[in-house]
Amino acid sequence: MKKPRLLFLSLGGTITMVPDPGGGILPRLGAAELVASVPALADVAEIEAYSLFRLPSPSLEPGNLVDVARRIEAAFAEGFDGAVVIQGTDTIEESAFLLDLLVPGDRPVVVTGAMRGADAPGADGPANLLAAAQVAASAAARGLGTLVVLNDDIHAARFVQKTHTALTSAFASPLAGPLGVVAEGVVRIYARVGRMPCLPASAGPPLPVALLTWAMGEDGRMLAALPGLGYAGLVLAGFGAGHVPAGVAPLLSDLAAQMPVVLATRCTTGPVFTSTYGYAGAEIDLIARGLVPAGMLAPAKARLLLGLLLREPTRNLAGAFALYD
Repeated sequence: MKKPRLLFLSLGGTITMVPDPGGGILPRLGAAELVASVPALADVAEIEAYSLFRLPSPSLEPGNLVDVARRIEAAFAEGFDGAVVIQGTDTIEESAFLLDLLVPGDRPVVVTGAMRGADAPGADGPANLLAAAQVAASAAARGLGTLVVLNDDIHAARFVQKTHTALTSAFASPLAGPLGVVAEGVVRIYARVGRMPCLPASAGPPLPVALLTWAMGEDGRMLAALPGLGYAGLVLAGFGAGHVPAGVAPLLSDLAAQMPVVLATRCTTGPVFTSTYGYAGAEIDLIARGLVPAGMLAPAKARLLLGLLLREPTRNLAGAFALYD
């Protein structure tokens, strides 16, 4: 039987890092070296591996992921059956969500990385690479959009979050749970999610969107500065189900008249409410002032979606975010 054909794209991250004479670990390994370090990959698929970047993931830009999306689309047009994107774990949840929004079709896109450097005892990179390839090559993973695979868990891009700074089990999907697992080399999908509408990678990177997380006692004095700083919009991570202090609500009215403002929650999971709390600064009041609820999207993901939507000024923002409610 002919093996699936997979594209591996390495962006850098801990999985590529080895000790540096100057101290600490730095991204040095390329895609070919990573693939060669896991001989079992040859039994899974025919792999073409490329190193697009060698960056720690905090230095990745949304524009980099737009380029990755275009590269994957072109590869799928050439007949590749799936793609694996390798990067640092700090921004995996954002990269995966961007790819989920930008790469159409049913073929699997899998994002993976490692919590431990390549030379660390118990390095998790090789196992994650193998599991990611098995998912990307699996017919069971088709139609699920972009997936994140680490520690043998299979997560949907829209739900996954990094929940720990050190453990190899750092990734979870608190709202919905993993979609499946890789066990005994078999991809086992226990739940399926429908694809959300994709946006064109050809339109370029998202426009700049500010992200503010509210905290007790914050008075909103920075809000008036945002339009002059070049931001095209704001995502506000409010308290609880989407709340701010009463005195801040009029400031948000003024800002929403100048740029789109999306209301998210700083809670780990759960939807922004739309019709429960009626006090000044609560969700009913803020939505009436022009804020758009983010649904269940985490603030960082809401920021990316808003930035992509703003590339087309005629987009219905409320309708687009309502899909994630």
